[in-house]
Amino acid sequence: MKVLLQVILLCFGSSLFAQNISLPPRATNAISGREFIQKISPLTFAQRESAVVAEILAGNLPPFERSFCPINVTNVFSSKTNVATFFVAPDYLAVGANDDYFYTPISPNSAQRIADQLGCVLPTRKMSDEIYAAAEVKLTPSPIPPTPAMTTVPLFAQINETIHAQRAALLASHPLGALVAGHKKDVVISPRLASVTNKVAIYGWHQTNGVAIQPLFLGHTTAWVDYSHGIRFISQNMIVNGTPKTVAEVLADPKLCGLISDEGVITNARYSTNAPTPMPVASEKINLPWPQKFLASTNFDELTREVRLPDEVRILINTPARELFATNKPVLLIFYALPNGNSIEQTIGKKISPDEDWHFDIQHIGAQTRFLRAEITNRTIVVAYLEAGTKSWPAWRKKYNDHRLAEIIDGVREIFPTNQTEVVLASHSGGGSLIFGYLNAVKEIPADIKRIAFLDSDYGYDTKLHADKIRNWLAATNENHLCIIAYQDYLGLLNGKSFVSEAGGTWGRSHVLLNDLSAHYQFSSRTNNGLEMVSTADGQVEFLLKENPEHEIFHTVQVERNGFIQGLVSGTTNENQGYDYFGERAYTKWIQGN
Repeated sequence: MKVLLQVILLCFGSSLFAQNISLPPRATNAISGREFIQKISPLTFAQRESAVVAEILAGNLPPFERSFCPINVTNVFSSKTNVATFFVAPDYLAVGANDDYFYTPISPNSAQRIADQLGCVLPTRKMSDEIYAAAEVKLTPSPIPPTPAMTTVPLFAQINETIHAQRAALLASHPLGALVAGHKKDVVISPRLASVTNKVAIYGWHQTNGVAIQPLFLGHTTAWVDYSHGIRFISQNMIVNGTPKTVAEVLADPKLCGLISDEGVITNARYSTNAPTPMPVASEKINLPWPQKFLASTNFDELTREVRLPDEVRILINTPARELFATNKPVLLIFYALPNGNSIEQTIGKKISPDEDWHFDIQHIGAQTRFLRAEITNRTIVVAYLEAGTKSWPAWRKKYNDHRLAEIIDGVREIFPTNQTEVVLASHSGGGSLIFGYLNAVKEIPADIKRIAFLDSDYGYDTKLHADKIRNWLAATNENHLCIIAYQDYLGLLNGKSFVSEAGGTWGRSHVLLNDLSAHYQFSSRTNNGLEMVSTADGQVEFLLKENPEHEIFHTVQVERNGFIQGLVSGTTNENQGYDYFGERAYTKWIQGN
């Protein structure tokens, strides 16, 4: 039930709440929602954002949205039950009149500018759940398959009409001003925002069973604004145990934050108010909507796109056939950091004649990817091959900043306008240096990274730099997987001589990592034909350690013998399905011709 301004004044006292939201009355000649759609349709993104802010701050907000609704919450801390009430706008931000309003998806930066003027904040994930649970009107989400149009005003308008039709059917029993939820995802605040740059956190789109379609997701930049996003304002003032407090005070208090946060303390409960800018990864920005600038390949109907960056980085993005993007499936975006001395083409692999370069026949990541696409049908698998200009990521990192790696990976993420992109970091040989450089650049491993696979490539592992980040990432959800493949490289002989030390090779570094994780995880071990598998019971963490009494060099053989496949499916139902790790090539039919 909505709370009028007078009720809030009685609760808090007039000195605290001069008005519900500080806006001038809506002008009699203010434009309607439909007129606003026409006004902003030809505008650029930046112009559109400015227009929304100007209309709202001028008072062109539907009058029913000015009266907030109370949400009662409780939590228990140290055996004490806390009781609180926060106040929320009855619907998502819109421009126009009560009888003609337009839901306006905007960036979190513009939303924060408006919120600051209105004495409001954006919700947390827990607040989003509480709002849906308390809503008098629960609308059904209206998702569409992902297309480039999802960020355009015409589609915003189309979805606006769909929502209005749903709402109109319930107006007689639930007039405007009743709390409404379910029809949008929330732009939320989260402590995870502290570990990323220029990102938006989205959550919600609750179904009628109360389950949110969109889990908490930080894979988009703040400039990504699509039809599903909604801005829900929360009054910055709330009541806790009968005492006035601000939302910021409650979120910063370890004893009280559980009232409105399920992620613990949040100390910076806001976005920047600077205008959002897409993250560039080249002189030409890479974050163009799919499928722009992808070229058809003669191999297996795949599509590719190449990007060359001025700081000696070459990226080749390989996707399956165009029609596979028609369904609303998550994109599994695999970043594959190349081994030292190899080109992207050699890493992808092909059939070769006896007189051709043998480097094309030792990894076959292209063929192993095609094998995976045939086996994993609930994801659209995309591989981004990352090649350093020096063909050595350790050498590249000596010249460039690790933070540049975070910018590059963030930029590639933005290519695919899907509701969800799941990220894999995979590497072979010196490519592991890229992964560790990326881990150095981020405060914590982002939530959208679901798997890290070191294929004989964890030379750079450092307990002080990486142990806590990897452990915290694994602890965040059992959906995150770590796979380590290594062999007794210190026993290997090249021209009769050892080439790595027992401590410095992947065998030594893998055992250091295993020892660090053993303090927090229970591992079991089994050995078959000289291959030891050390793993947690659920397969979330898996080490594959090949013994080497023959003093062989298995560095690339581990990848060739289905190692990339193993790294991508360890701990899942696809593990050991249709292939054997360190067995014969399971992907022969998928190797491309010359």
